[in-house]
Amino acid sequence: MSCGDRMDMTFTHDTVLSDVHMLQPRAHRLMTRLNRIGQPVFISKFQILSQDRVQDQTEDPDSSEEQGCPVRESPEERGCPVRESPEERGSAGGPSSAESPEDQSLLLDEDGDFELTRRRPRRCERDEACPILLSQTEPLDPEDEEGDNISESADVIRIEHTMATLLEDVGKQVWRGALLLADFILSAPGAFRGATVLELGAGTGVTSILTASVAKRVYCTDVGDDLLSMCRSNISLNKRVTEPSGGEVIVRKLDWLHHDLCTDPEEEFSWSEDEVADLYHNTTIIIAADVVYDDDLTDAFFRTLYQLCSSFNHTCDIYISIEKRLNFTLRHMEVCCEAYQRFHHCLQQLQDLQGPHTFSARRVAPSFPQSIMYERVEQLELWKVSASYTDPS
Repeated sequence: MSCGDRMDMTFTHDTVLSDVHMLQPRAHRLMTRLNRIGQPVFISKFQILSQDRVQDQTEDPDSSEEQGCPVRESPEERGCPVRESPEERGSAGGPSSAESPEDQSLLLDEDGDFELTRRRPRRCERDEACPILLSQTEPLDPEDEEGDNISESADVIRIEHTMATLLEDVGKQVWRGALLLADFILSAPGAFRGATVLELGAGTGVTSILTASVAKRVYCTDVGDDLLSMCRSNISLNKRVTEPSGGEVIVRKLDWLHHDLCTDPEEEFSWSEDEVADLYHNTTIIIAADVVYDDDLTDAFFRTLYQLCSSFNHTCDIYISIEKRLNFTLRHMEVCCEAYQRFHHCLQQLQDLQGPHTFSARRVAPSFPQSIMYERVEQLELWKVSASYTDPS
């Protein structure tokens, strides 16, 4: 496929597209390859703000452009009609407040509604996407700099991902919850430095990669060989982010619907015995980003949390970032967030459980600075669950 062969993204009623990709700056989409099941794989860059910019952002919270948030346009720029004050209308020769009711009636239609002259909507000036297929089977070689400067500075990470997927493939996209969690980790490196961290539902691996810039070892886990292969490719693309600190990212399969870890040596992303021992003996932090969107998976996620912590003989901290997505449902006939309500229900159940571990949860205020360029919306939340261990003996 060449640049002259146009590829249109097809959206259907069950297509899901991340806001991260939707709101990225105007640019040509570079399609690097087709994955194992024939989906187009793209690469996006995410900038890590320098400490100076993070400090400036903290001191000037109104700098929305620095935070990656959309800048508010004026009504004229949006193509909307502007309401004028009576004084402005009078000075412009238009009807003033002193006009008679007969003159004012000219602004009303036969039903008594105001007649407004609407401007034509401004056309979007985005360039059409013209993806180029570089290869059909293999991920990009991070050492190959021909034609595209893959060797970036350490303040830019490159992530392979898909776009506009079905619900079962949303892990192949980048979501704002992953970037919020990464913000928190980068703002509190002392809590993660030298730690062994387990990420559940890692998706593209962006949070695992940034966590490994401060942590000793990160187990990046999810399900599906195609998704896990994408994680491994992203880790290779961003070695310059993890190598300075000596952090290690290990991609492994962890299915929430199965109690045991896969240790079959013939499986591509199975666990070795040493890794299983290291996971249970040394993991002190568990992280998960934007994994709350399906009730069955939410239940399975909390069961997995409980099973993992029950296998630890030490205290563990769990950080969960979520995004509340409001929808109008016919069942309730109102706008609600059922996935968020399910999350709170499971969170309360976890705290009510009795055993060697006592669970307590609290919401973390989003007062930490933004270290990555994306739109941090108020629907994003970060929760900390502490699993305190008490020796039964």
